[in-house]
Amino acid sequence: MRSNWRKTIFWIGVSFLFLGLITLGLSFWLQPKPGRTNFLVLGISGGNHSGSDLTDSLIFLSTENQTGQTLLLSLPRDIWIAPLRTKLNSVYHYQGLEATKKSVSEILGQKIDHSLVIDFNLFTKIVDDLGGVKVNVERTFDDFKYPLPGKENDLCNGDKEYKCRYEQVHFEAGQKIMDGATALKYVRSRNAEGDEGTDFARSQRQQRLVVAIKEKIFTPSIILNPKRMIGLWRLVMANIKTDIPQNKYDDLLKIALRMKKSNLKMASLNGNFLVNPPTNKQKYDNQWVLVPKAGDWSEVQKYLQSLF
Repeated sequence: MRSNWRKTIFWIGVSFLFLGLITLGLSFWLQPKPGRTNFLVLGISGGNHSGSDLTDSLIFLSTENQTGQTLLLSLPRDIWIAPLRTKLNSVYHYQGLEATKKSVSEILGQKIDHSLVIDFNLFTKIVDDLGGVKVNVERTFDDFKYPLPGKENDLCNGDKEYKCRYEQVHFEAGQKIMDGATALKYVRSRNAEGDEGTDFARSQRQQRLVVAIKEKIFTPSIILNPKRMIGLWRLVMANIKTDIPQNKYDDLLKIALRMKKSNLKMASLNGNFLVNPPTNKQKYDNQWVLVPKAGDWSEVQKYLQSLF
């Protein structure tokens, strides 16, 4: 009897040791490397129309690897890139991904580790795949000139205002459950009346959608459902362009798992740091542009450091 009791105690001890080693191993595997990882997320409209690869959305996403504290910083598309004589939203169109990363890196004074180019239609598919998302609409607004897909070149039977190319969209302030089509209109609207008609407000709406998607993904019905997570992963990978190598996926998974419980900080470059100079053919090719108030990007870079 005593021998059996000793064997039981022995195997219980072995079991606890085994579980301890597994826990220690998982803890080590899930522990990201120290430092920050910086991403540049570019949103394009996609499709076959003119300007389909202009980056209407530019978001710098930086996460502290071990704490998961994450910053989303939106950059206005009209920032003037003097060496290339074009706006920031056109750099990808003319020069490609590496030139866009280089331009943003020079503005922010930060290395861009990875980048993603996302067709806005992917947002529609993701939101619908998640069964809709809850978005906080900060202000009520109307946009009477939201472009209708496929109508970009319609002559509207001679109508000089081309009204047939547009539809009206309306959003009420408050928490709203949005499907994919509604969410796309919410983040792409750029002709709203009042404060919501600025690119700064549009950038904030895009950030709110990103947060809403993140929160929905980390609900138990999604994150604990392997089939839905695999389907979501395949959907994303089939619809984005990225320079993230496959051998980095494990490291990024570790970081993502820590982001879900972290504080998410959102910010944007706005009129505190940028100014619209008078139209000038020699300097800006007569384009409406934004340039740094300080004359260089030093104040913006200090601001970014304060956000970290």
